[in-house]
Amino acid sequence: MSSWIDEAGFFLCGAMLSLMIMGLVSVAIMPGMDRWNRRYFIVLFSILVLCIGFFTVDEIVYDDPNLLPVEKIVSYFEYLLVSILIPLSTIHLLHACGEAWYRHPLFRVAAALWGAYFLMLEIGQFTDVFYFFASDNLFYYGPLHPLLMLPITAILLINLSQLLRWRNRLSRKHYAAFLVYTIPILLTLIIRMFVFDMLFTSLGNIISISLCANSMYSIILMDQIDQHLHQQREIAHQRASVMVLQMRPHFIHNTMTSIYYLCGQDPKKAQQVTLDFNTYLRRNFTAIASDHTIPFSEELEHTRAYLAVEQAQFEDRLFVEYDTPHTLFRLPPLTLQPIVENAVKHGMDPDAEPLRIAIRTRSTDNGSEITVSDNGPGFEPADDDELHIALANIQQRLEMMCDGKLEILPRAEGGTVVRVTIP
Repeated sequence: MSSWIDEAGFFLCGAMLSLMIMGLVSVAIMPGMDRWNRRYFIVLFSILVLCIGFFTVDEIVYDDPNLLPVEKIVSYFEYLLVSILIPLSTIHLLHACGEAWYRHPLFRVAAALWGAYFLMLEIGQFTDVFYFFASDNLFYYGPLHPLLMLPITAILLINLSQLLRWRNRLSRKHYAAFLVYTIPILLTLIIRMFVFDMLFTSLGNIISISLCANSMYSIILMDQIDQHLHQQREIAHQRASVMVLQMRPHFIHNTMTSIYYLCGQDPKKAQQVTLDFNTYLRRNFTAIASDHTIPFSEELEHTRAYLAVEQAQFEDRLFVEYDTPHTLFRLPPLTLQPIVENAVKHGMDPDAEPLRIAIRTRSTDNGSEITVSDNGPGFEPADDDELHIALANIQQRLEMMCDGKLEILPRAEGGTVVRVTIP
């Protein structure tokens, strides 16, 4: 064989080997992939690494009559390892469709066909009917070589037929992944049934399976990551819902008590507090049903209603400054209001000076910025867990819903500044 073909073969083997090892490492360390898929792709990439390793040895010993025994062993394992991947894909398809693969008739048919293939492969080690080596160590197909390839080709055809039938059971990405994996390998095996050149057909087979496996892994990984992110969004949404439902009982009690006394002392103010409290409650419960970002103006209305209720209770102990010229942006529901509520809850001290809260917005080169500053005691890492959980919940929803971030900074004159940045 000419040297440039040898060099091309070794180069392709090296490239495929590197690709499979990278895939193997990626599967092992990638978060967000479920245990079953992780195990499947570890087995898949491991077998492909062995296949490429045997083919590399095949490249070295091919054409050397003195290494005929090695060539026979290498060829046997090439045929064997590639064949294992085919029923393995049947198991993967059944699992992805929610079937108990070890009890399903499709798996039994695939196992029977692979058993027939294995039996013929063993017979081929003692006869020349499927393939043989001449005295110069060159490989030749026997008269029944297409029969040897028929069982594993039949498995792929059955897999493809079942995949088309069950396409509605799979997500679009999973369905595309199985098509990308099955069809090219099926075509490669059909070609190998009749094309004679051992090295070219084997190399093409290994390259095809390696690329298809890597493509399948990439598509399924994206699908798994999408599912993981969706689950995290659901978790964040549920946490937000719980946070709404767990409104501070004493806040509700104090508000209702204030309204009760104001009804006799200042009926007009009682009406206004009732209206503000109703707005606060309506915005709270609307937030439960929202899966998407909302206009800042709605969140600001929610916050104003909450602070109006608090100011009715604390009167000259709570002062609020609004500087919000920039409102044309969106953010997750329950972002600003819980930050302000934390400022009131942790900053209000009857023995200290009145609490002053400033809410500001501005447009920046990178997006929109909200700052909430107060002159309270400041935020310390040792503060209670409830505060940390609330702010962590806001941070998580900001990241997932709009790629935003939350920062907690000390205020120069004492107190705390919370900055929200939204791209």
